[in-house]
Amino acid sequence: MAVNSKELFSYNNLIHAISGAVGSMVGMIVFYPLDTVRCRLQLEDKRKARNTIAVILELIKEEGIGSLYKGIIPVLQSICASNFVYFYIYNGLKASVKGGEGAINVLLTTPLWMVNTRIKMSGITDVRRYNGLVDGLVKVSSTEGVPALWAGTVPSLILVSNPAIHMAVYQSIKRRLSWKNEISALTYFLMSAIAKMVATIITYPLQLAQAKLRHGPSDLATNSGTIQLLIYIIRRQGVKGLYKGMEAKLLQTVLTTALMFMTYEKIAAFVFRIMG
Repeated sequence: MAVNSKELFSYNNLIHAISGAVGSMVGMIVFYPLDTVRCRLQLEDKRKARNTIAVILELIKEEGIGSLYKGIIPVLQSICASNFVYFYIYNGLKASVKGGEGAINVLLTTPLWMVNTRIKMSGITDVRRYNGLVDGLVKVSSTEGVPALWAGTVPSLILVSNPAIHMAVYQSIKRRLSWKNEISALTYFLMSAIAKMVATIITYPLQLAQAKLRHGPSDLATNSGTIQLLIYIIRRQGVKGLYKGMEAKLLQTVLTTALMFMTYEKIAAFVFRIMG
């Protein structure tokens, strides 16, 4: 189906994109320590899987409270860019190209998330050092080649199903509540939390593979593909290894996405109300 350029390049889409970008940064700032725990559990094989609070206290004791916020600036830059693209394209194409927004977003922003993973783990499981997002992009492309910036793209493309599942469940719940004149902020929060929980549980093993491929080889076989990597994890750690860090991921992604969508919906509604 043809894309209507007037629908794609509209002021309404810009409002949705800015609202989504701001909402995503608010959610990430509030719950960033949970993302740190998720990353450390996924990528530090020596760190034992335990409850999220215990890992947070462990990191504070070992490395100080600042370790919980390591790499937050490039993450905020990336999530702002990523969600601006996602919400702009989602609202511009949802009537004509279902699912296209996810794949476009992945291809455009994978290098940002790849470098973010490296920055978070630098000096921990990665001896390489990066001075911010741009420095990371330059160093990775110059030392490992430009294609290295798209490490983890295959699971990322498959993981387009995660936001697709989330949006499908979210919009389904929203339609059921459409009889209400105004949906409360708390209801938006709970709607998104439920939808994201469903999507995360279904797709978590692929998210684990994505993180490891972005991080680069450690004790894993060099140039492992997604399937080979998942098989490798099962052989070494059993099926439970595919879900290491899922509690932290669930807490982080569910709470962050729920707060993001609550903020997004309220900002967008406020701006559209002002516009009449």
